[in-house]
Amino acid sequence: MRLPGMGVGPVKAKLDTGARTSALHAFDLVEFERDGVDWVRFSVHPWQRSNQDAVLVECPVHDRRTIRSSTGHEQERVVVLTEIELLGQTVTTEVTLTRRDEMGFRMLVGREALRRGFLVDSGRSYLGGRPPRKVRRRNRGVSSGA
Repeated sequence: MRLPGMGVGPVKAKLDTGARTSALHAFDLVEFERDGVDWVRFSVHPWQRSNQDAVLVECPVHDRRTIRSSTGHEQERVVVLTEIELLGQTVTTEVTLTRRDEMGFRMLVGREALRRGFLVDSGRSYLGGRPPRKVRRRNRGVSSGA
């Protein structure tokens, strides 16, 4: 999937109908004000298990929410409104910003985003196909010249 409004993609994402809101791995969050509006600047590592190719993003703050994890832990998070592109379809949805570097996926797509035209088949995986070989090699930290 991609986040075209943020200039981020491709990102391996997990579709999670148990989570209401989508979540994106973000780090170095800095909140600031621009023209009287709250904004947030953050970086994203799009590749799994890799710190390469960090993307710097700035977005208006849409909201702040307390999110409860599956383990019951509560965390205050910044929420931004952005476009996500999945299987050729683009929808605008709320995304919370959090550290997901220890999680299996850099992005989690929640049911609020999925209810805008997606049908989830829990018995299947990776229906979006594989990224080109050059992208997969880069994701693993392998030089594109090989």
